[in-house]
Order: sequence, then structure tokens, then C-alpha cells
Amino acid sequence: MTEGRSCPLAYRYRPEDLCNDPQPADADVLYIIGGLYGNALALDEIERLARLEEQQGRRVRLVFNGDFNWFNADDALFREINTRVLGHTVSLGNVEYELANPSDGAGCGCAYPEFVDQGVVDRSNRIMERLQTVANRHPDLQQQLSDLPRYRCLIFGGLKVLILHGDPKSLAGWGLAHESFSAAKNSPGSSEAQGVARVEQWLALTGADLIACTHTCLPVLWQGSVGQRRRVVVNNGSAGMGNLQGDARGLITRIGLSAPEQSVIDAALGAVSVSLQPVAFDPGAWLERFDRIWPAGSDAALSYRQRLADGTSLRPEQASFMSIS
Repeated sequence: MTEGRSCPLAYRYRPEDLCNDPQPADADVLYIIGGLYGNALALDEIERLARLEEQQGRRVRLVFNGDFNWFNADDALFREINTRVLGHTVSLGNVEYELANPSDGAGCGCAYPEFVDQGVVDRSNRIMERLQTVANRHPDLQQQLSDLPRYRCLIFGGLKVLILHGDPKSLAGWGLAHESFSAAKNSPGSSEAQGVARVEQWLALTGADLIACTHTCLPVLWQGSVGQRRRVVVNNGSAGMGNLQGDARGLITRIGLSAPEQSVIDAALGAVSVSLQPVAFDPGAWLERFDRIWPAGSDAALSYRQRLADGTSLRPEQASFMSIS
């Protein structure tokens, strides 16, 4: 196993097993929060947004689908993030899996594909090692993490909503990454388009109307048609880091029986609104805290600080994909 590029067998599951026992969502709005990455200020803002919705009479359920830990390699912040998050509906990311049950040879458990630079992979493995050292001092939290499921399926607005971390085959799968959709869009009819065919197959096998994922760090909102039914795949990128060009705000997936007051991209699936909603935490205050834990030249600073300050090169319209027959 190549550390950081391969994933353990325990990460894997079968698409047809993922929505066999859907549970009622019991909410008017779902916030799907992937990739918080230990950003407590982003969590403050998400909770504030939820309170505003509740003041307008909407029941909001916060659902964390993994990687809520990463930059919080500090005892106090590690404890704060996990205590706050574990009070909500939670499923595992590869980060939490490796904090609770370190896999032999998995490194960070990211399963990075070939297009990711080896320097990024090596730094992520070392970030994980440092974070594991912190986690080992909090065995009660490690136990709670080890008890988490790898995915969840909820019934919301009459739809099956599959919530996972990577893709329908693996906890750390990249099959729902932005790069997969953009490659198919830029090369229609080519072998690259097989990625979308695979997504359609996963939707058919799971029976999900909507798949909400994260893990791969860039946002996606895809609309398609499978079995004469509209389906949606949404990847929020990261709740705790900037996702778009010149934009340091995080993104969460909002699934609601009403439309949001603001969104970057949105879609309708029957009576349900699906959107990527910005999380406008104070980037300066977060960078100040980040820099204390990860000073200049550290692994996390080299891999992520520029993105935390400036976002990415992705324009909002580049996150939207459609292949409705």
C-alpha cells in the first residue's frame, strides 16, 4: 500500500447496500457539512445560520459527513471541535477513521489520485501523524469516533438522500470529485465520460435521489436523469476553507423544503431545494489561529495557507454540471 494514495479494505462498501435502511430526517432543512477541517470559526457561522433559519420556524439538522478534524492539531481545539460536532448527526471521513483506528500503511487515508502532487501527499501523511499524536491524548473522543458509521441515508421531502464522505464504493473514493465531472464535460463521448456513466450507475444501484459528499476539496453540483427520474449529486468541497476564485468562504450543502436566502449554485429536485451555501467566517481571525498551530514552513501552511487566504482558481459556474437526457 502506498501511504496516502491507497485506502484500506475497511473503507470499502457496496453501492447497493447504502440506502437499504433510510431513516426519516425529521427536519425542514439539512446542512451537510463536509471538510470543516478543524475550523471553529466556520462552525460558529454554520450554527449562526442554523439559528436564523430556526427563528423563521424551520427545523434545521446539522449533518457532518467527515473530515471535521485536520488543522486542529492542538489539544484545546481538538477537544472543542469534536465535542461540538459529535452532538449532531455525524458520519466518518478518512481523517476520523485514521484518528480512531489507524490503518497500517494508509498514511492520511486520502487515497489521492495520480494528478495530486507527491509533495501534497507526503505533507498530508505528516499532518495526519501529528494529529494522531494529539488524538491519542483524548481516548474518550477516539472511542466516539470509532463508533461512527461510514455513511447515512435519510428520507427528506419524499427523497432518498445518501450522505457519505467519498463516493459510493469507498470512504475515500474520488469518483464524485470535481475533476471527474469536468473531465467528462470537456471530453464528451470520450473515455473520460465514463466517469459520469459510473455516477449514473451508482445512483441506480443505491436508489438515491440525491448523493451529498465531500472529501475531494472542490465543489460540484451535478444534475442528471437516471431511470427517468431526476437525480442530483452535490459535493460541498470544504466548509472550513475557501472553494472559489478569490473567495475565502467555506461552503456547505443546504437541502431544504424552501430556497435559501443566498447560495452560490442551486438546483430543484421536486419540491426540494439543493444549494451550495457560503459560510462567511472571519478569514483573518481564522488565519491568526491557524498560524499559531501551523507556522510558516509547516506542512499545513505549505499545502493550505494560500487557499485559506485567497480561495482557489475555480469560478462558481465551473462547479455546475448537467447531463439530463
